[in-house]
Amino acid sequence: MIRAEIQTVCQSGNIPDSDEFQTWLEAVFPQCDEAMEIVIRIVDERESAALNAQYRHKQGPTNVLSFPFQPPVEMDVRLLGDLVICAPLVAREAREQNKNIQDHWAHLVVHGVLHLLGFDHLEEQQARQMEAKEVAILKKLAIPDPYQ
Repeated sequence: MIRAEIQTVCQSGNIPDSDEFQTWLEAVFPQCDEAMEIVIRIVDERESAALNAQYRHKQGPTNVLSFPFQPPVEMDVRLLGDLVICAPLVAREAREQNKNIQDHWAHLVVHGVLHLLGFDHLEEQQARQMEAKEVAILKKLAIPDPYQ
């Protein structure tokens, strides 16, 4: 079972409710018997840009940032990590890409969680594997392929 702590520090419209986040997380971990936790922080463009600059050395906001958590060996903690999602950017991207906004939120949550699990898209083969995993998870949620 995965449990999410949702921190909403941005009051932008169209932010999913906790049940939607839970559904999307359970789609990534369909048969997880182990208790795990994740923090999902919903932010504005200013906070996203500051974190993007600090941790990725890139200018401007980004839609999702993933921060895996590696507990010390002596700690028995199952915190997977943190996702930071920029609500205004998610809304803008959904509009610009003609996507259902909830579908775009779901995709970014799945994408971010896969990063927490060690998936990446820096190289072409890694990107294909990660995208295939995302598409398969989203299909279970009846969400169309976001890469089409």
